[in-house]
Amino acid sequence: MFDNLNKNDRRKSHIPDRRSSNVVWAETQITKEKRNLLNQQRSAILWFTGLSGSGKTTIANIVEDYLHQQNIRTYILDGDNVRHGLNGDLGFSEVDRKENIRRIGEVSKLFIDAGVMVLTSFISPFQEDRQLVRSLVQDSEFIEVHVHCPLEVCEERDIKGLYKKARKGEIKHFTGIDSPYEKPDDPEIIIDTSILSIEEASSKIINYLVEHSYIKLNRSDDIKKSLLDPLKR
Repeated sequence: MFDNLNKNDRRKSHIPDRRSSNVVWAETQITKEKRNLLNQQRSAILWFTGLSGSGKTTIANIVEDYLHQQNIRTYILDGDNVRHGLNGDLGFSEVDRKENIRRIGEVSKLFIDAGVMVLTSFISPFQEDRQLVRSLVQDSEFIEVHVHCPLEVCEERDIKGLYKKARKGEIKHFTGIDSPYEKPDDPEIIIDTSILSIEEASSKIINYLVEHSYIKLNRSDDIKKSLLDPLKR
């Protein structure tokens, strides 16, 4: 199966390919479809992309909390967290950032195969890299969420103090300052966090999942009201 893939469909890594010619894809009896049926959901990637400080991680966590309450199997892959382990050997050059996204795309594909809704929170500034992750899975399995927020608003928030350091030259290749952010051309969901509240933004995502039959809610209470619960804890 793997060997029959078109070479153009394989995501190139900057790390030399050391696979043996004897490595063959192993089929399994339990398929993605069977796992989705067991979990009573459709597995997919909710790919949150946007500038640092736009609210990606906050919204992803609120959405996951709500989905968990609804017995939806989920997992969050956060940009900072994966650099403590899986991608701890990567820096922030353009090449390393591309490799960072490539690896996350492959891990996300495994979660989809496991029948899990995976939420990824990464700046992922390059359109090419996001498109390549999309190409790893089926069309309906990649939901691009553009968390839009003007640069000046993100700088005002500057929760981690990163913009201040970037302006001083202490951080190189920082998106929005000395490295570009290429906004999505046609994302499935657009959220402007300079206008929408956290609960409004999260509610928009949940409604999309319901309307497109990714999930079925276990209760009929107001989504927006329920999303406020984690914020009160």
